[in-house]
Amino acid sequence: MFPRIRIKELRPLNLEGGYLIDGFPSVGFTSAIATESMIHTSKFELAGIIDSDIFPPISIIKDGKPNYPTRIFVNEDLKVGVFLSYLTLERSLHRVVAKTMLKWAKKHKIRLIVSSVAIKSSDGNEKMMAVGSTDSAREKMKETGLDVLEHGTVPGIPGMLLNEGSMTEQDVIVIIFHTDGKGPDFKSSAQLCMAMSKLIPGASCDIPSLQQEAEKAEVMIKEAEEESRHLKDSMYR
Repeated sequence: MFPRIRIKELRPLNLEGGYLIDGFPSVGFTSAIATESMIHTSKFELAGIIDSDIFPPISIIKDGKPNYPTRIFVNEDLKVGVFLSYLTLERSLHRVVAKTMLKWAKKHKIRLIVSSVAIKSSDGNEKMMAVGSTDSAREKMKETGLDVLEHGTVPGIPGMLLNEGSMTEQDVIVIIFHTDGKGPDFKSSAQLCMAMSKLIPGASCDIPSLQQEAEKAEVMIKEAEEESRHLKDSMYR
């Protein structure tokens, strides 16, 4: 039996023909940090929450206010939705999260889903690459100058988005970036944010403020991860 993931939208949304960004952390925190930077720079608003009985029961406190750790932000002028999460999910949840994301994209007639995955690297200087689920997604990659990954593997939520997208003709682009997996990787976050903004017209990244956001987001994600671990330990003893 698959775990159920609930999405609660706080208001009606109009994203037809637009974009969805997958902001779940993979290796390190780069994906979540880059996504958070874009949200702050391009004036996104909270539009929904994502929850499940199998998510750790945690509230993220920001500016004195409680927040669900996994939320949906939207900029309707740009027609962009973002799934932003401070939770590093177990592998057993990757399939159901990806399918939930695809179902939501179909409901809102999203044209392109943009995801990302990290490859551990000692120096992080390797060039970014990308994979597209469809011919039109691959054409979009070429237009923005992203190199194509010809051979390799893409794990987790991004890998499932690619597989399912190829079967349903949903455009998905997964950006592959390099990181050392330690600390708030400012360089990788900035590169990823810039790559995403090339794929999504009108979206932008405030690079000077990105380092500050990277440090704040890293603290939040690490705290959520640590709390989740303690909760699991106490629940399954």
